[in-house]
Amino acid sequence: MKKLEEYVKSIPDFPEKGIIFRDVTSVLQDADGLHLAIDTMQELIKDIDYDVVAGPESRGFIFGTPIAYNNRKPFVLIRKKGKLPRETVSISYDLEYGQSVIEMHRDSVKPGQKVLIVDDLIATGGTTEAMIHLIESLGGKVVGIVVLMELAGLKGRERIKDYRLESAICYPGN
Repeated sequence: MKKLEEYVKSIPDFPEKGIIFRDVTSVLQDADGLHLAIDTMQELIKDIDYDVVAGPESRGFIFGTPIAYNNRKPFVLIRKKGKLPRETVSISYDLEYGQSVIEMHRDSVKPGQKVLIVDDLIATGGTTEAMIHLIESLGGKVVGIVVLMELAGLKGRERIKDYRLESAICYPGN
C-alpha cells in the first residue's frame, strides 16, 4: 500500500520560482488516495469530542463533509463573502497580497458547541486563525483542527498555538 505522501504531486517553481506546490488534486483523483486521506485524518482526531465539523470552501468541504458524515455530525460551511443566502457573520483577514473576507451563517454554530475545523492545508495560518475567530464570535469552542497537509516552514502552527492542530502530512519547508 502506498503512503499518503506518495499521492501528493509536488510541482516545483509553481506559482513562482522557488516554491514547491503540493497538489491536493492528485490525492482526490485517486480512489485509494482519497480513502487513505479521509481515514488518516479521522484517525488523528478520533479522541476529540466535537459537535460540529466546519470547513472552508472549497477543499475544506471535500475533506470535512465525509468526516462529518462518517461521525454523524453536522457540517458547517465557511465561504467567501457573498456566497451564503441567509444572515451571516463575517471576518476580514490579511492574505500575503491583500485581504479576504469569510462568512458563516449566523445560526450555523450555537453557543457552547464544540467545533472541529477540517481543511486541506495550513500554511501561514491566516485563514485558520480567521475561521477560529469567526466560530468563537458565535459562541462556539474550537476543540481541534485537522488538515491533510502542513507547510511547517510557513509557521502556521505558531499562529494558532493555543489550539490542537493535527496534520496527516507535514512538509518541513514551504
